[in-house]
Amino acid sequence: MEQYIINGGCELHGSVPISGAKNAALGIFPAVFLCQDTCRIENLPQISDVHNMLDILSSMGAHIRYLNKNAVEINTAHAQNLPTPYEMVRRLRASYYLIGALLGRFGKAEVALPGGCDFGFRPIDQHIKGFEALGATVQITEGGIVQAEAKEGLVGDSVYLDVVSVGATMNIMLAAVLAKGQTVIENAAREPHIVDLANFLNTMGADITGAGTDVIKIRGVERLRGCTYSIIPDQIEAGTYLALATATGEEVTVTGVIPKHLESITAKLSEMGAEVIEEDDSVTVRRSKNERLHRINVKTQPYPGFPTDAQPPLMAACLRAKGTTVFTENIFTNRYRHAEEFRRLGAAVSIEGRVAYVTGVERLTGAPLTASDLRGGAAMLVAGLCAEGATELLDDGYIDRGYDRFDACLSALGADVRCAAPR
Repeated sequence: MEQYIINGGCELHGSVPISGAKNAALGIFPAVFLCQDTCRIENLPQISDVHNMLDILSSMGAHIRYLNKNAVEINTAHAQNLPTPYEMVRRLRASYYLIGALLGRFGKAEVALPGGCDFGFRPIDQHIKGFEALGATVQITEGGIVQAEAKEGLVGDSVYLDVVSVGATMNIMLAAVLAKGQTVIENAAREPHIVDLANFLNTMGADITGAGTDVIKIRGVERLRGCTYSIIPDQIEAGTYLALATATGEEVTVTGVIPKHLESITAKLSEMGAEVIEEDDSVTVRRSKNERLHRINVKTQPYPGFPTDAQPPLMAACLRAKGTTVFTENIFTNRYRHAEEFRRLGAAVSIEGRVAYVTGVERLTGAPLTASDLRGGAAMLVAGLCAEGATELLDDGYIDRGYDRFDACLSALGADVRCAAPR
């Protein structure tokens, strides 16, 4: 258990480079299984989720070689179709991408249902619908193991997703790239990391069109080859720093980003009263600490709507805004645990089902907090920096799952944050 000590009241200023996207990396790593060659992945985020996924690949026979802290070579020529270790996959929701990748290469997969942050029930029925459309039989054992097999090989078909699902879209893409014929995914998710996965697969020799729209077409190819590829910057990491700058005042720049990916977030920050300045590969947020923020309405939606992962840090930024901000969480059923912790700081937050009402207060006061998920933990750090006095945050490794040296980066911007327990 890590303990962060946060002293609020500091004015933040400076710039912070943004890491590669966690959600893109966790889809790209299983995709390497689809070729029997070496892939070089660059702009690698240094986070525990990435290390856990690489450990899973290594346990299945992939050869992993770090070239530097942000680049790795993965050779899967001798990878084996082994059952994934439960103790590894239970920590990582994205481990279910191994099902599509293993089905695509070996025609068979056996993967434990994933873990990760608990936001309520997250079914994989749309994943299964896609695999079965391609000719696989799928069952889930009483022990929570997903067993999928395509004895006659996978064959392309049309798949209409009943709900927009990022995970199902990516998993079906992984299964379809080596299938016979053409697969069409309708009502597909459009997130930037889906486009990044498609670009990576195409760089390996796949034939995918339409990624970034709601109709994706995958024409099966006979084989894929190794490649070198650089992961896109992390939209949510960047959004967290921008929300922090809006909450605390002064000026912070995130560098190495794609501003278009941040538009739904920066639009809300502008509504709150922050000045947003976009350059080719950077975004700056500037705000006077003496000016109180405005209330807003936020509804989480699939991309290009407001991302659910950015909801917790934005809520932290709204705790002292004028009036009542209304959040409607449309993606997950249980994503307001951070709101309960905000109340310890003196925040006025009430929850009614999927709706959270945040009435801004004049001041927050430091208090002991406990993180229960990745983005909620980061949001508590943001809230602690807005509070008067010291906040102690207990975190069971959640923040390190998605942020590279978050405390050190905050300190470089002028925050008074330290991690009291060694990593």
